[in-house]
Amino acid sequence: MHPMLNTAVKAARRAGKVIMRYASQLDRLTVESKGRNDFVSQVDHEAEADIIDTLRRAYPDHAILAEETGRQGKSEYLWIIDPLDGTTNYLHGYPQYAVSIGLYHQNKPFQAVVFDPLKNELYTASRGAGAQLNDRRMRVSGLAQFDRALLATGFPFRSMDNLEIFINTFRAILPQVSGVRRAGSAALDLAHVACGRLDGFWEFGLSPWDMAAGGLLVQEAGGLIGDCCGGQSYLETGHVVVGSPKIYTDILALIRPHLPADWCR
Repeated sequence: MHPMLNTAVKAARRAGKVIMRYASQLDRLTVESKGRNDFVSQVDHEAEADIIDTLRRAYPDHAILAEETGRQGKSEYLWIIDPLDGTTNYLHGYPQYAVSIGLYHQNKPFQAVVFDPLKNELYTASRGAGAQLNDRRMRVSGLAQFDRALLATGFPFRSMDNLEIFINTFRAILPQVSGVRRAGSAALDLAHVACGRLDGFWEFGLSPWDMAAGGLLVQEAGGLIGDCCGGQSYLETGHVVVGSPKIYTDILALIRPHLPADWCR
């Protein structure tokens, strides 16, 4: 395992211990609202602090972009952190949440960890070295028939600006596939595409920490990731499509006619 990936794994497991320690005390947590349907708890803060502490001890000169504390430092190495992706799920005791840690080097994905502490599932990837689930090689689905595909998505929940766009793309896709799931953690949705549990995923309005780790997992597992127009600006736009190669292409073809003209210039 690459030394930087090993450090990320240590950080993710440390955060996972915080998450699970509080999982049976949800009624006692301090919860704040950052905005409409956007919550943060003391678990998010403590888990993020532990992640940053672990990374800083090993790589004090690296830059960090974290959901709760923002951007710190400037370096060709950038750690992108979501200490608890799926906070709303977690606060309701719904078992779909994860730690996400991605490392970019010179603006390219380099290392990735998504850790599901409830299931003890550790998804890892290093650029050019493949992707693993609990140290076993994982690959995206080999499914080629779109009508048999199981996809995932995410509904707008903070801002409703993209609601009509989402509804139109959902209407275009749903009749063409075997099912669409909305589980509430983009990091895990991407990890599940990477290991073949899902055949594809699309969503609009995500943040970089939702995708930075999961995107590399998909790529190293043989899948494709792009923005909703097939480009590579998904971290900047927040709009993302992923899947096995055939399914990825089919999703793009179905959603493209329903996107605003200025999204695909």
